[in-house]
Amino acid sequence: MAEKVELIVDQAGLRLDKYLAERIDLSRSRIKDLAQAGQVLVNGKKTKVSYKVEAGDQIEVNILPLEPLDLEPENIPLDIVYEDDDVIVVNKPQGMVVHPAAGHPNHTLVNALLYHTRDLADSPEGFRPGIVHRIDKDTSGLLMVAKNAKARESLEAQLAQKSNKRIYLAIVHGNFAEKSGTVDAPIARNPRDRKQMAVVENGKNAVTHFKVLEQYPGYSLIECQLETGRTHQIRVHMAYIGHPLAGDPLYGPRKTLPGHGQFLHAQTLGFEQPTTGQWLEFSVEPPEIFQKTVASLREKMK
Repeated sequence: MAEKVELIVDQAGLRLDKYLAERIDLSRSRIKDLAQAGQVLVNGKKTKVSYKVEAGDQIEVNILPLEPLDLEPENIPLDIVYEDDDVIVVNKPQGMVVHPAAGHPNHTLVNALLYHTRDLADSPEGFRPGIVHRIDKDTSGLLMVAKNAKARESLEAQLAQKSNKRIYLAIVHGNFAEKSGTVDAPIARNPRDRKQMAVVENGKNAVTHFKVLEQYPGYSLIECQLETGRTHQIRVHMAYIGHPLAGDPLYGPRKTLPGHGQFLHAQTLGFEQPTTGQWLEFSVEPPEIFQKTVASLREKMK
């Protein structure tokens, strides 16, 4: 079923696709596809995305559902930390995408999970069965996966109520005067760059607590605990306070530590078992490149 979005232009002079991309969660290419399909109307008429909007223009966008992705089970090794009838806890390697999407139709964690088990909770979108939360492709570490509808409902409720535990390790640029702190700053898509998220005044509430574990020349090892779970939250928040993650291609400097993306690892995950209510908590060590980088930084302190 198509989703209808209606807007009245409040900022004249922008291209139609740019104006819409800043206000609804769609890429400019997706908006162009919808416009070419006649699903973007300005003042009741089909309009090209190059049109410069005027104040008071009435825009209607019918967001047609994407064609469903063909989810194929793939025999990809999984590091399963825990499994019962309701949940799977998996240690995702750096470099693996969590679920299929445009540009990543296969070789994802979901494809691997489908090979491992037929018991994964349905998802509203269809392309991410079992997935209740995500971590970025180049972030490693723990994810909880729902095997049935009851488990999905329980795990999603725990995320919404902030009753679960998610602790990350990160290597960031710079040193801290304080030993701990909290970043409370709303996050939304960056209006100037659709590939990025940013601290935006009217964004969604986002809170990250951090603790400084070790400091080295030019870098620090920190622990971050999520209170909320916005896209790229730790990466955006740490860059916002002047300590971008080492290796971060989106939010960090070019001169950084060698690696394969941001040095961010989901180390600890805790939640209530959906059926028994028992508290489950798991921790895993960061990948080898993360550990070797920390060891190398420690050597420089000697």
